Amino acid sequence: MRTTIELRDELRAKLLEMAGRRGEKGFSHLVEEAVDRFIAEEHARTKSRRVALAARGSLARAEAAELSARVAAIREDWR
Repeated sequence: MRTTIELRDELRAKLLEMAGRRGEKGFSHLVEEAVDRFIAEEHARTKSRRVALAARGSLARAEAAELSARVAAIREDWR
């Protein structure tokens, strides 16, 4: 399917350069790959958020406090 997108001149130049290194005339395949990757990553982020929110409240208050204390101690020695 054909569509029109607006790109900054420097992005267009970089895409044409990359496509040329691959032996391709245009950069449609590169844009398609980038959109596929973006959609997959967004789907993964959404799934991760759902998993994290589902775990909300799964620790007892004492467990949560202990975990927070351990994380704070680790961060103290981080450097």
